[in-house]
Amino acid sequence: MTLFRLDASIRTEGSVSREVADTLQRGWLQEHPGTEVVRRDLRTDPVPVDAWPQAVSASMTPEGDRTPDQRDAVALATRLGDEVITATALVIATPLYNFGVAQNLKTWIDLLIADPRFAPGIQPLSGRPLALVIARGGGYGAGTPREGWDHATPYLHRIFADVLGADVTVVAAELTLAESVPAMAELRPLAAQSREQAHTEAEKTGREFARMVGAVA
Repeated sequence: MTLFRLDASIRTEGSVSREVADTLQRGWLQEHPGTEVVRRDLRTDPVPVDAWPQAVSASMTPEGDRTPDQRDAVALATRLGDEVITATALVIATPLYNFGVAQNLKTWIDLLIADPRFAPGIQPLSGRPLALVIARGGGYGAGTPREGWDHATPYLHRIFADVLGADVTVVAAELTLAESVPAMAELRPLAAQSREQAHTEAEKTGREFARMVGAVA
């Protein structure tokens, strides 16, 4: 039994997405102590930006004619795929950057899908629980001035649920910039409430995932 966890925040300290993912991981481990947790940190170990085009071009090149860069990209895609496809449950933790998907996470997704096992239509994660932990600096809920500006969460849900087949749960903390942006000072109580709710939901989700897969096992 393995929990795969990916972190995309460019911050190693003070990252809300990492903190909430820590809570989810603790919930999982409380139910399954000693479970292997496979980590991929895109801040400290980013996927090379040229790996995806190299892997795609390799797929259209006879194996014997591939360049060393193409072979390296294919090998890396396979390693990423192995980490994901062998996981019992998954956690993808990421902030919302510039209203969209973090660049390092998008690079990882593109290369992952370059692995033939993850091609659209296959759904290799069918039925597997996956938590999408999102930290949003502002507020994007219904009725807010920026409702609909979060272009990351719908995309990520589409990739992991509809393309890869995972059973996705979203755990989100909003207004995370309120503590550091003076203009958002009046929103700090709401930010604290959102953060607390995210931690509560994360622990619950971690425990539920562990019980779910334990029952199946």
